[in-house]
Amino acid sequence: MRLTDILLTEHIILPLKAKQRDDAIKELINMLAEKDLITDVEQANAAVLEREKLMTTGVGNGIGIPHCKDKSCPNFAVALGIQPKGIKFESIDKKDVKVVFLLVGPENNPGMHIKLLSRISRLMSNEELRQGILKSKDAQKIHDLIDEEENYYFDID
Repeated sequence: MRLTDILLTEHIILPLKAKQRDDAIKELINMLAEKDLITDVEQANAAVLEREKLMTTGVGNGIGIPHCKDKSCPNFAVALGIQPKGIKFESIDKKDVKVVFLLVGPENNPGMHIKLLSRISRLMSNEELRQGILKSKDAQKIHDLIDEEENYYFDID
């Protein structure tokens, strides 16, 4: 499964309204719920925030990857939010997050969950891609940049 198979253009919010981590997570969850990809908004939100209590998903370099495996998420879904001004996210590098990938999925496929997290991390390790995303003015351009990078680095599987 490719990231761009489940991160659709309409799953990208530019810009996020949220200025705080919990609000950004909720904004992205609500958007996925509106697309019928999450069955219980409150349960999904609680699952993601519970995961945040274990360890921040603010991974550094302005990137946050909040995620959960929960029954409120029957299939894998990814949302992406951009907040150019930054979000307080309790990141490991203490810097604000500007790019937030939300990954939700079912409890019964931990292998795919790890694979998608790894793919997001690998893609976001590319400084040029991160800067391209931050400079983009529309969701289609962001999706195209990620798709192009994914085509370069990964085989279709």
